Amino acid sequence: MGRITLDKVRKTFGDVEVIPPLDLTIEDGEFVVFVGPSGCGKSTLLRLIAGLEDVTSGQIRIDRQDATDLPPAKRGLAMVFQSYALYPHMSVRKNIAFPMKMAGLPQDEQDRRIEAAAKALNLTDYLDRKPGQLSGGQRQRVAIGRAIVREPAAFLFDEPLSNLDAALRVGMRLEISELHKRLATTMIYVTHDQVEAMTMADKIVVLRAGHIEQVGSPLELYNRPRNVFVAGFIGSPKMNLISGAEAEKHGAVTIGIRPEHLGISTESGLWKGVIGVSEHLGSDTFFHVTVEGLGEPLTVRASGEVSLKYGDIVWLTPNEVNLHRFNAEGLRIA
Repeated sequence: MGRITLDKVRKTFGDVEVIPPLDLTIEDGEFVVFVGPSGCGKSTLLRLIAGLEDVTSGQIRIDRQDATDLPPAKRGLAMVFQSYALYPHMSVRKNIAFPMKMAGLPQDEQDRRIEAAAKALNLTDYLDRKPGQLSGGQRQRVAIGRAIVREPAAFLFDEPLSNLDAALRVGMRLEISELHKRLATTMIYVTHDQVEAMTMADKIVVLRAGHIEQVGSPLELYNRPRNVFVAGFIGSPKMNLISGAEAEKHGAVTIGIRPEHLGISTESGLWKGVIGVSEHLGSDTFFHVTVEGLGEPLTVRASGEVSLKYGDIVWLTPNEVNLHRFNAEGLRIA
């Protein structure tokens, strides 16, 4: 079981409050992603759950038992860090076995868990190698294997892919997601990359300055952001946000429209603009279009076959059904 409950958890460093009183429940077996900009408190929150930071006030419960003052080793959690933290002089097998050896598990039980973890992570052929003989992705898998053999109530991942190149990040993202499906164990994953959040999470927790801005499934946050911050943070490319007279026409202070909900034409439309930079990604092209009076250039997602170039005059038309409206406080207007 891996149900984790935070009840009015608060954290201060001296006079600085980094996590105001916060409530959150993570259900058993969920894959929950903490996401937000640098300094939003996501790693601090993870460390509070792990027991690596002391809670200033409030309560943390793991499977309904008070774990607020328990040391990390007694919480039944396993953490995977940004750095692999492998012992370079030890083989993969010994690196994975290390936490079990420290816990005094019998050798036959260690061997059973090592073989099972290696099979799950495609490391069987590498068990006798040293970390220096592995790629970055393989080393991260060893670090995950070391966590798996502890058979924890939950896994805690602190930006585990940030040291990998783009291709390896995609591959490891899929591997961790697949691992979650097979193990059916609670996983909490911290990242600043909202693409990782959207593609991996059952539930996303969006944080800003220690506050939870919104909690929900990826599609809930994408389709119905609670406020301007979430609207602008979730989605790649981000939502176009427009203020001023054009927003007032829709009874709002700010309106939002996602790039895929803007039609683009060389013949007619609602807003006249000029093509700036274009990003050609094969199946898709993202055009950055400057429309007089609408502020920053608008991003438009179009088919990769659309052939427009820098300086072309185009017309944009938003899909009215997909407009998001926000009030003066930046909150969604239902």
